[in-house]
Amino acid sequence: RMPVSAPAADRRQRASAAFSLCFLSLVFSITAFSSSYWCEGMRKVAKPLCTRQSKGDHCIRFNSPDANNSNAVQYIWETGGDKFVDRKFHAGIWYSCEEIINEEREKCRSFISLTPASDRGILWLSIVAELLYIVFLLTGVILMSVEIRYYSTVIDGLKISAFSAVVTILAGLLGMVAHMMYTTVFQMTVNLGPEDWRPHTWDYGWSYRLAWASFACCMVAAVTTINKYTKTVLEFKHKRETLERSLKINYKFPDH
Repeated sequence: RMPVSAPAADRRQRASAAFSLCFLSLVFSITAFSSSYWCEGMRKVAKPLCTRQSKGDHCIRFNSPDANNSNAVQYIWETGGDKFVDRKFHAGIWYSCEEIINEEREKCRSFISLTPASDRGILWLSIVAELLYIVFLLTGVILMSVEIRYYSTVIDGLKISAFSAVVTILAGLLGMVAHMMYTTVFQMTVNLGPEDWRPHTWDYGWSYRLAWASFACCMVAAVTTINKYTKTVLEFKHKRETLERSLKINYKFPDH
C-alpha cells in the first residue's frame, strides 16, 4: 500500500503548498492595490507667516506692522536661513496624501489627476492589469481549492491542475507588467507633475514591496503547480510502461 499512498500524499502536499502561496499572493495584492503607500517621501514647502493661532518652528516669525507687506515678506523669504519645512507624503495607485503643517490630519488628492496627461493612459492600463491580476489569482485559488477537496480521480485532478497552472502564470505576467508600468508612471509624475506636489526626496514604500512579494508568491505557486502536474504525468507513464511490460511477460509465459 505504501507505493500507492505515498505519491498521493506527495501530490496533496504540493497542492496544499501551491494553494497557500496563491492565497497569500491574493491577500498581498489586494492589500497593496487598496493602499496608498507605494511611494513615500518628503516635500520641501515654504513656511507660512506665523499668526496668533500658529506657533512653533513651522512658521516664519515676523513681528512688524508691515507683516502683510508683500515686499517685506519677499525680503524675509529671500534672506531668511530657515524658510522651508519638510512635509511627509505617500502615494499609491489611487490617491496621494501629504501632511498639513501644524495639524494632525492629511490632505489627499487623486493620483490620476496628478499624472501628466500623456501618461494617464499607461496608468489606466496599469490599473486594469492590476485588477486582472487579482481576478486571475482569485480564479487560481478557487481551482486549487477544488483540486484539493472535491476531485474524485487523479485524471480530474490533472485537468484542474493544468488550468490552475495556466491561470497562475498569466496572473504573474499581468502583475509584473502592472507593477512596472506604475513605476514608470510615478517616475514621470515626479519629473513632470504639478509643482505643488513634486517630492524633494522619495523612495518605494511597503505597499510597493508587498506588491512584488505577491508576484513572487504567485510565480512560486505556478512553478509548484507545474512541478506537481509534470511529476504526476511521469508517474502515470512509468506505471503504464511497467504494466505493459508485465502484460508482455505474462503473454509470452502463460501460467498453466
